[in-house]
Amino acid sequence: QVQLVESGGGLVQAGGSLRLSCAASGRTFSSYAMGWFRLAPGKEREFVAVISRGSTTKYRDSVKGRFTISRDNAKNTVYLQMNSLKPEDTAVYYCAADRDQNYYETTSNGYEYDYWGQGTQVTVSS
Repeated sequence: QVQLVESGGGLVQAGGSLRLSCAASGRTFSSYAMGWFRLAPGKEREFVAVISRGSTTKYRDSVKGRFTISRDNAKNTVYLQMNSLKPEDTAVYYCAADRDQNYYETTSNGYEYDYWGQGTQVTVSS
């Protein structure tokens, strides 16, 4: 069992930056692929970014060049650095853990993830 706790959300003006953190419980953090997803009002959940066990990464097209996902296995934490934020990035951001991905595998399918955090709100004003 893994518990995930996100932090770092908030209100920021367009063009600003935020860094989200997701702290995981347990001793097996390094064996999970970690993903970030978001849910905006009236929209379906979207994949944002994923980092594999081997630290390969994948991003949705609309955040490429602006967002960076990273992990620190010693701290059991995954990060999402978000720069050049836009109003359309406004959403609740969730981190998720997947125990079944291969070492360098990066899946954007949220249904494959086993554990989810409670989410953190990101609001970008225009």
